[in-house]
Amino acid sequence: MTRTPGPGLDGRVAIVTGAAQGLGAAEALALAAEGARVVLNDLPGPALDEVADRILAAGGDAVVCPGDVGDWHTGEALLKTATDTFGGLDVLVNNAGVLRDRMVFSMSEQEWDTVIRVHLRGHFVTTRFATAYWRSAHKSSGVQPYARIVNTSSEAFLLGSAGQPNYAAAKGGIVALTLATARGCARYGVRANAICPRARTSMTGELMGPAPDGPDPMAPERVTPLVTYLAGPEASRITGEVFVVHGDVVALLGPPTVRAAFHAASGQWTPTELDGALAPYFTEDPPRPGFVCEETIPLAETTFGE
Repeated sequence: MTRTPGPGLDGRVAIVTGAAQGLGAAEALALAAEGARVVLNDLPGPALDEVADRILAAGGDAVVCPGDVGDWHTGEALLKTATDTFGGLDVLVNNAGVLRDRMVFSMSEQEWDTVIRVHLRGHFVTTRFATAYWRSAHKSSGVQPYARIVNTSSEAFLLGSAGQPNYAAAKGGIVALTLATARGCARYGVRANAICPRARTSMTGELMGPAPDGPDPMAPERVTPLVTYLAGPEASRITGEVFVVHGDVVALLGPPTVRAAFHAASGQWTPTELDGALAPYFTEDPPRPGFVCEETIPLAETTFGE
């Protein structure tokens, strides 16, 4: 089935991973409400079918394509499902994720590999097939296709979450993947951005605690407007950016800055000269980890202060 896209997301085709629950389900429902035809991915189970049923019951279009998002064949199947069922692909929303929290000195090989596989490899697999499809479309027509990617990172990579070395590493990798995709695929019309959402889901429930009585400022639905915006035509000039989003907050992050630059007086550093140059910058005892961005933490005050 094919249909000419209308204004906004009407008729656009979107893949959403991790769509069986939480943020992924909310994103899929929001995209469908804006008129997108949605391919839903998650591990097989009734929850994924229930999200599809909700979209269909509301008059939208949805199809499920279950599978391990870290599996190469799942990436192939997702693209094939989108093109065979709806005639193309316009939007990719990567959300699938798992947690295996543990301190780095206690983490097992499997706990590391599982989180890296689902988060980082999962983002790569879908991105690889989507961008290849869009590149081919551009080369065959000479016209830039409609192509949007919204990836899901986390402030864990900014804060160096002590009990989540696997998760923090994966989320940092997702930002780097997003930037590389934005740079490498801009000529083909691809717009790739990443969000760092704060949302109360089954994955974050223990961290955030129970929802309050009444409206929940940390509900996943508070994140979805930014996702649908980045997926939409109005965001055509936004690419390679990272946003923190929750409640009533959307914060555009800036790139890392250079704190200081040093030059060897002789043209070749020695340990003694390095100590003389660097030691004045690191005086805390015990030392405090650097390259940590805590400026995003106070963003929550605008929400929790409501």
